[in-house]
Amino acid sequence: MRTRTLITLVGAVAALSIPAAVPASAADTPVLTTGSVGGTAVAVGDVLTAPLSSGTSATLYSSATGTSGVKCTSSTFTATVTDNPTAPGTATESVGAQTFDSSSCTSNVVGVLGVSSITVDNLPYTTTVASDGTLTVTPASGSTIQTTVKLTTLLGSITCVYQAASLSGTASNDDASINFTSQAFTKTSGSSLCFSAGYFTAKYAPVTDNGATVYVN
Repeated sequence: MRTRTLITLVGAVAALSIPAAVPASAADTPVLTTGSVGGTAVAVGDVLTAPLSSGTSATLYSSATGTSGVKCTSSTFTATVTDNPTAPGTATESVGAQTFDSSSCTSNVVGVLGVSSITVDNLPYTTTVASDGTLTVTPASGSTIQTTVKLTTLLGSITCVYQAASLSGTASNDDASINFTSQAFTKTSGSSLCFSAGYFTAKYAPVTDNGATVYVN
């Protein structure tokens, strides 16, 4: 009887010493996954892409609430994942390209006949995406976020340059989107036909990694 009791006690102690098994997928879910929330980890070095959300436009208007400026219906960004830690946390990406198809761009600014090109300068930018969906875009140290807009006017071609210290946006799992709303730019050079300030609004979706939809955890 005494021997059996001792064996039972030793077994109970051993059982208490074994940690509860936690599924790796639940314990190690990174900030960025593909397929679903809590899905397959996005690997560092993977390239993420996204076009404008279907039926939307990217706009650079002269005021936060106005509708005068430039509008494009075709734009794409490309970013490389540089860090994807365990959630909750903040993933980091390097934006290597953001393009606008000038053939899809129009302007309703008085005296402007068309949009020749829109170029995003000073790349790459660093983008951070937090588990709560907060997104921030910043330039390299000592640089600025810069967009150059070339317009065709009644007086010929003009170049308008706009700059911002950083951009803030949100990431949503509802449609795997990234949203920017009225992000303020300051005109740093250009003729009087260039609007004095620019406010950028765009929704990019879906964000994908080699065709697989990306989610934030």
